[in-house]
Amino acid sequence: MTLLRGFYPEIEPYASGMLDVGEGHSIYWERSGTPGKKPAVFLHGGPGGGFSDVHRRLFHPDHYDVLLFDQRGCGRSLPHAGLEANTTWHLVADIERLREMASVDKWLVFGGSWGSTLALAYAETHPEQVSELVLRGVYTLTKSELDWYYQFGVSEMFPEKWERFQAPIPEAERHDMMGAYRKLLTHANKSVRVDAARSWSLWEGETITLLPSAENTQHFGEDEFAHAFARIENHFFVHAGWLEEGQLLRDAHKLADIPGTIIHGRYDMPCPLRIAYELHKAWPMAAYHVIEGAGHVFSEPGILDQLIRATDQYAGISG
Repeated sequence: MTLLRGFYPEIEPYASGMLDVGEGHSIYWERSGTPGKKPAVFLHGGPGGGFSDVHRRLFHPDHYDVLLFDQRGCGRSLPHAGLEANTTWHLVADIERLREMASVDKWLVFGGSWGSTLALAYAETHPEQVSELVLRGVYTLTKSELDWYYQFGVSEMFPEKWERFQAPIPEAERHDMMGAYRKLLTHANKSVRVDAARSWSLWEGETITLLPSAENTQHFGEDEFAHAFARIENHFFVHAGWLEEGQLLRDAHKLADIPGTIIHGRYDMPCPLRIAYELHKAWPMAAYHVIEGAGHVFSEPGILDQLIRATDQYAGISG
């Protein structure tokens, strides 16, 4: 029987700082692992989620030199919850700035959920800078994906939670939940924004794991986290990520020469498995793993096992 692989031990970053990327934004970054070893960049989810210490533990510290950063407006980046000059293409440019700052020619790009969207956008724009691509919970921001989670689909699986998500929105505006929430999340009164942000965030926190998670519910309900998470996520989703409809799958041919791994939970509610399957067909070079008995979250055992196996494989770690 093969044992599931788990996180590597906790490590501290060996360097960190703020990078001024212009237009009023400064992003927090840190590097961990061993300087000079295999370069990698970690792209967190959301948008607006920020990264956490546990994300460092997806990479063997003796074999990787990994850069993690909080995308514009979230985590320790400034301004907090800022929406101006905050688009997919600003973030793609930020990744390139960070690569140049790190003085690496190519790096492994690791992204889950929204991070997979950003990883695809970056890799399709700068394929020559990507040595490998690890994607978890593939999401491409098409209309059908957004409608599935914010209009009709997941609502049928979690009716009581959907009812709570709808509660702040007048009935006449519920035909466009993302648009209605945008009004609240950009309201002049911060308390209105925070209340709406908590409701938006809890809808996600309570529907992303296969089994209920009190830890997720608590984290997504924290005011400071929810304010940035909900505002930025809604901002990106209302604008469909500034992507043309179907763009990321259409341009998957640009990944043809990049080794990669696609990992997706069978019962991932926010990110329908169909999209990962379509990417697999468009990018057959990539390994494709459907995790039975798993939802969306990277720490669910089967998903975590495959993520660690992928990062180990690309670092040449056997066993």
